[in-house]
Amino acid sequence: MRKLVLLLAAGMMLATAAHISAATVGLIEIYGAISPATESYISRAIDLSGRRNDACLIIQLDTPGGLVKSSQDIVQKFYASQVPIVVYVYPSGAGATSAGTYITLAADIAAMAPHTTIGAAHPVGSNGEGNTNEIMYSKAENYVASWVKTIAEKRGRNVTWAEAAVRQSVSITSEEALDQSVIDLIATDLPDLLKQLDGRTVGDKTLKTAGAEILRIHKTGSEMFLQMFLQPEMVFFLMLVVIYGIIGELSSPGAILPGVAGAIAVILVLCLWAVLPINVAGFMLMGIALALFIIDVYAPTHGVLTGGGILAFFLGALMLFNRADPAFHLPLSYIIGGTVTTALFFLFIVGAGVRAQRLPAQTGRETLLGKIAAAAARIDGTSGRVFVEGEWWNAVSETPIETGQPVEIVAVDGLKLKVKPKPA
Repeated sequence: MRKLVLLLAAGMMLATAAHISAATVGLIEIYGAISPATESYISRAIDLSGRRNDACLIIQLDTPGGLVKSSQDIVQKFYASQVPIVVYVYPSGAGATSAGTYITLAADIAAMAPHTTIGAAHPVGSNGEGNTNEIMYSKAENYVASWVKTIAEKRGRNVTWAEAAVRQSVSITSEEALDQSVIDLIATDLPDLLKQLDGRTVGDKTLKTAGAEILRIHKTGSEMFLQMFLQPEMVFFLMLVVIYGIIGELSSPGAILPGVAGAIAVILVLCLWAVLPINVAGFMLMGIALALFIIDVYAPTHGVLTGGGILAFFLGALMLFNRADPAFHLPLSYIIGGTVTTALFFLFIVGAGVRAQRLPAQTGRETLLGKIAAAAARIDGTSGRVFVEGEWWNAVSETPIETGQPVEIVAVDGLKLKVKPKPA
């Protein structure tokens, strides 16, 4: 009996030890444009995976590109990471384009699923990235090309191809990438990836990933909000808020809320301008549209300025983002929808407000002006009475008016009406 107890205890200890020593692998998923939100997510995941002592951190990637600055921050984080970084372009049909190419090349181990693509890493966007100015354009290209070459050299990958991906926008499939030493392996899915990673050496660490437990690292609420906020659609929406808010406040003075919303939206747009590749020409056209709308509120031109404002708004929305970069562009459906909504807003809401301001007074003493009433008593320059709108009023007139004679109200002076004779 004693031997049986000892055997059971030993078995439990071995099972516990095996469970404790089982390897873990961190996993995050990056889909969409590379932005500061992406960099924040990856940075936090690397730190968390390092604290857990994971065998490696797998970054599942599918991106059309993004900001070079965010990519540089991510690459620097890769270099400083204590945990091996595996970038896995997945699923089939996915791609690591532009900024995704830089990130994939910088990983300790670069993997791709079958029938995926990598490349087309020519710099595009703002701040000289794709600038029409030839000198700035050349500087951006040369800088990014030299930077990508250093990444490929550090990771022992095809330097010639890396430079061609930047200068010539070449793109290749996963199978071609493996043949040309751009990536390290092709894996059909995560289990296959873990199997192929097992036994590989990264620095002085040998990966033990066979049968490892995959621990997903999810985005925090703030990271999800930042990812949603740093989008071209959000900039466009805020521009609409600016236009509607300012015009709404001008056409209905004292409403307060439209003006406050418009002012806040202006500040948020300026903040996004510092991050996203916003085209200055498009931004100025939308500003001109706003100016035309405002002028038309105060100087009605029978819709001429409003029509010009709508046209400027449409063209500005088309140019608001550099459409050469697939990671940051505004869908045409948003542009058309926003233009139609803006046109309807000015035709019906603002137009109705302006028309209402020009209508004669409907309530108050001003409504008495022009009314016709009969003199209830003789009216002269000092006294008299009329009955109008269900009330008795004192009245005076420069011309004497006899009782029962019709009069027209020409002015209201306190509690006294000024009238004049009205021919029968």
